[in-house]
Amino acid sequence: MATSTADVVICGAGIAGISAAYHLAVKCGVEDIVLVDERPPLSLTSDKSTECYRNWWPGPGNAMVGLMNRSIDILEELAHESGDVFNLNRRGYFFVTANPDRVQDFRVHAEESANLGAGPVRYHTGHPDDPPYYPAPTSCFEDQLTGADLITDTDLIREHFPYLSEETVAVVHARRCGWFSAQQLGMYLLNRARENGAKLTEARVEAVDVTKGRVQAVHLRGGEGPTKITTHNFVNAAGPFLKPVGQLIGADLPVFSELHAKIAIKDSLGVFPREAGLLIWADPQFLSWTEEERSLISEDEETSFMLDQFPHGVHARPDGPPDSPIVLILWTYDTDPVKPLFPPNFDPYYPEIVLRGLATMIPGLREYFNRAPKPFVDGGYYTKTRENRPLVGPFAVEGSWVIGALSGFGLMASLACGELLATHISRNDLPPYAPWFLVERYQNPEYQDLLRNWTDTGQL
Repeated sequence: MATSTADVVICGAGIAGISAAYHLAVKCGVEDIVLVDERPPLSLTSDKSTECYRNWWPGPGNAMVGLMNRSIDILEELAHESGDVFNLNRRGYFFVTANPDRVQDFRVHAEESANLGAGPVRYHTGHPDDPPYYPAPTSCFEDQLTGADLITDTDLIREHFPYLSEETVAVVHARRCGWFSAQQLGMYLLNRARENGAKLTEARVEAVDVTKGRVQAVHLRGGEGPTKITTHNFVNAAGPFLKPVGQLIGADLPVFSELHAKIAIKDSLGVFPREAGLLIWADPQFLSWTEEERSLISEDEETSFMLDQFPHGVHARPDGPPDSPIVLILWTYDTDPVKPLFPPNFDPYYPEIVLRGLATMIPGLREYFNRAPKPFVDGGYYTKTRENRPLVGPFAVEGSWVIGALSGFGLMASLACGELLATHISRNDLPPYAPWFLVERYQNPEYQDLLRNWTDTGQL
C-alpha cells in the first residue's frame, strides 16, 4: 500500500470541494491539500446546472442573503482578477404572475428581501412619480442596480416584455442575479489551487481512520491500487454522496436528494428573447391540451398525471452568445426523495411538460407544440436539508468537516461556502451567518422551533 501525508484531504472535486481547496490554498496558505474524486473534476452535478446566481432569498434571518451577497462579492472579485474568463453577467431574475392575488405576495417578498440585505425596492405602478425602469445590460455586471423592481404598470410590462403572456399583471426584476460559465469558473479555481500546492487525485475514498475521536488517515482506491493518506483533516464535499461519505466517520447527515433535470432546445423560430434574464413563472398551472389530447392522456395511467395541476416555478434562460438559438428550461415539479443513481433516469415526458409549462408564460412557444425541437436532457440531484440550507463546518469527530447540501444553489453559493469552510479549518474569525449552516444547529431548541414554522425554502 502506498502511503503519503496531507494537511487536508477533500472528498469530491465538484464546485464545492474545488472552492474549499481554492480558499484553503490561495487565501489561507495551506499548501498540502489533496482533492480526491473518482471522476473528472466538475463532472458529476456541477456541470448540470443552469449556472445562475441570485441574492434573492427568503428568511428567517438574513443568513442566506448574507451568504449569497458574499459569494457574489467573490464572483465579481474573481471576474476582475481573471479578465472575466467565466463571462459573468447580471441580467437578473424575473418572477412573473398572471394572478392579481399574487401582487401583494410579490410586494411582501420584495420588501422582505430588502430588509434582509438584498437591496431597495423600486415600484413601477404607472404613477407619474414612479422612478424610471432601467433594463439590465446583457453582459456587464459592474455599477448595476441592486434590490428589485416591482412592475405592476401593464403598459410598462408590454413595453419591456412583449413576449410575456397578455395575462401578466406583475413582474419582479431581482437585480443582483445572473449567470456565468460554471466550467470556466471551476477550472480557474482549480488551477489557482494547484498553483498554490493543491493536488488532484483520481480515486475513491473507501475508509477514514478515526482514533480517540480524531481523524487520523484516509484510505483511497484508484487505478494504482490502495493508498493511505495520513491526515488530521478530512472534508466531505461529496455532493449527492454526502450521506454515505458521512457514514465513513459515523455521521448520519440530515440530507436527502431530489432528481432534477433540464432541457436544452434549439429555438429555430426565434421565439425566446435573447436579451432576457432568467424568466420564472410564479403561478401553479394546468397544462394546455386539446380535447383530443386530454382524452388520450386520461386513458393511460402512466400519463394521466399530466392533467393534474403543476406547481409554480418553470423557468428558462437563453444560453450561449447573442446569436445562439439555445434555450435552457427547468421545472422541478416532482420533489419526492430518491436515491442518487448515475446516470440518472429522467421522465420521458419531461421535455413535453416543461415546454408546455413555459408556453403559459411565453405563448409564442406554442408554435412548437406540434413540431417540438429535439431536446437535450441532462441533470442531476438536489441534495438538501429539510429547510434547504447548506451544511458547512465541523462534525463531532475532530478533524472532520462538511461542505454540502447546496441543493439547487451550489454554483452560486460555492465561493462563500468554500471560504466559510476554510475559515473554520484555519480557526479564523467566522462571519455572522456561520452558525446557521452548522450541522449542530438541529440540536438547538430555538432552531427546532423555527423549523416547525418554516414554509419558504427558496427553491425554484
